[in-house]
Amino acid sequence: MIADQRNSASLQTRHFIFILVAVSVALPLIFKIGLPLKVTAEVQGAYDFIDELPEGSAVIFSFDHDTGTLPEMIPLAEALLRHCFKKNLKVLGLALLAEGAAVGDDNFRRIGNEYNKIYGVDYLFWGYRPQVTVAILGMGENIERVFPADYTGKDLRSFPVMQNIRNYHDIAAVITVADGDMPVSWVHYGQARYGVKVIPAVTAVMATTIYPFLQSGQVAGLIAGLRGAAEYEKLIGIPGKASRGMDAQSSAHILIIGLIIAGNIILIRERRRKRS
Repeated sequence: MIADQRNSASLQTRHFIFILVAVSVALPLIFKIGLPLKVTAEVQGAYDFIDELPEGSAVIFSFDHDTGTLPEMIPLAEALLRHCFKKNLKVLGLALLAEGAAVGDDNFRRIGNEYNKIYGVDYLFWGYRPQVTVAILGMGENIERVFPADYTGKDLRSFPVMQNIRNYHDIAAVITVADGDMPVSWVHYGQARYGVKVIPAVTAVMATTIYPFLQSGQVAGLIAGLRGAAEYEKLIGIPGKASRGMDAQSSAHILIIGLIIAGNIILIRERRRKRS
């Protein structure tokens, strides 16, 4: 009987904790909280590089990820695209993984519409190409040989945005939004061979792979995970999905720490009560 009562009380406590966690995560996603967030040097470096580009400079967005990591990839891409469109840069897109093509095209059109940008004039999405090494090296010689047409099948030379853009010498930076080690290929074959600047925007677990290239100066900056996206949103002054996601994550962490402290206080009191 006593054991049943204890099990029932334990189950009720668990349900209460689950409800608290759910509320702590849901509230920041619904209501804007804006918890403090410090911008790291690598994110600041990426922001400064793009922010200092002259108006009309061309940048490439490479969507090198699949759909399994969209919760991290989309906030990263949106923050960077908003900055580029805000700076009136020419934004050119591609995908080196098949699943990234549809995602990239959707991001381009959504964020482009926010800034009243015109497809083919202000931005263009080339589409997907296999054979990573061949594609990256090929664009170093002639982009139109690798992408003779855009994502919709129209001749690349028919778009005004492609005027005076032939290879990496006409590109200010390549921003690779990746969930794997694709940025390494961009560094090896794009940066080392042709000198194009590379800015990786990667999942949090891939950050350690990129840090050696950051320390050696082979990449212009690094934006990693949801936190990196939130930091970038803070820099451009446009809070989005990443900022709310970080608020929800921080809120849950604070709750868990509080529950651990409360649990230990209760345990200590119980032990003292039994001793007395």
